[in-house]
Amino acid sequence: MPESLTTHSAADDPRNADIVIHVNGRLVPRAEAVVSVYDSGFLLGDGVWEGLRLFNGRWAFLDDHLDRLFEAARAIDLEIGLDRAGVIAALEELRAANGMETDAHARLMVTRGVKSRPFQHPALSRAGPTIVIIAEHSRPAIPRPIRLATVPHIRGLPMSQDPKLNSHSKLNCILAGIAAEKAGADEALMLDLHGFVNTTNACNFFIVRKGAVWTSTGDYCMNGITRAKVIELCRANGIPVYEKNFSLVETYGADEAFLTGSFGGQTPVGEIDGRVIGGGRMGPVTERLRALYAALIQQETA
Repeated sequence: MPESLTTHSAADDPRNADIVIHVNGRLVPRAEAVVSVYDSGFLLGDGVWEGLRLFNGRWAFLDDHLDRLFEAARAIDLEIGLDRAGVIAALEELRAANGMETDAHARLMVTRGVKSRPFQHPALSRAGPTIVIIAEHSRPAIPRPIRLATVPHIRGLPMSQDPKLNSHSKLNCILAGIAAEKAGADEALMLDLHGFVNTTNACNFFIVRKGAVWTSTGDYCMNGITRAKVIELCRANGIPVYEKNFSLVETYGADEAFLTGSFGGQTPVGEIDGRVIGGGRMGPVTERLRALYAALIQQETA
């Protein structure tokens, strides 16, 4: 069996041993970057986060990420404690302190803060928020197409836990990933509550059939920024693209499949539930979209 991969597999970089991390306005060495055991994020997964990529000294699609961060914070009634300029300043200070110019990835996390007692009610979070930013030197290293397995865990209705939220509460997706791993796959393909193909445990999902790109309706998946950019690139470059319901049968018969996310961009999928997709390698439409996306990144960060 091929070695296990994830959509976040990265090349080892020894510089990451000496990075500093932003913790509530302070830059501290990696070994000293800690939060309280009473923190809402640790106790309950109460918080939101963003993942950003650095190219040419600039954070790609920064406005889109900040829009999503502040919208999510409003949705869960979380006061970030910084305005947009403050968040940008924190990212830039951390980037400069770590000497990062390109091929870096930042995880920006905001929780409701330290609780007075270790219980659920949000009124007990009286010393918030907690803001942590981890920026690592990080170059994707995904040497072969990803293998997916369909799992029983679904991305559900927004009144239970809105799947569009980039929340710290990821147990559902973690369980999906565990199920996929036990099935001998790299990551999980998750359906929506109607049984249509939806997303993976970590990325948004696309297929290609007869030159047309299909993805889910977007009703039950992460509000992906890379997903949106791919849809925009298709429309701008004459590639038919559809946000629609589609089944596993249609997925198994696809000519290509790929995943989208800020870390890996567009990651090809070679196998789903033991069925080889297309030729089991990156297809021509995926390859074209990767080139278009790379050009968009260059334009965005020039």
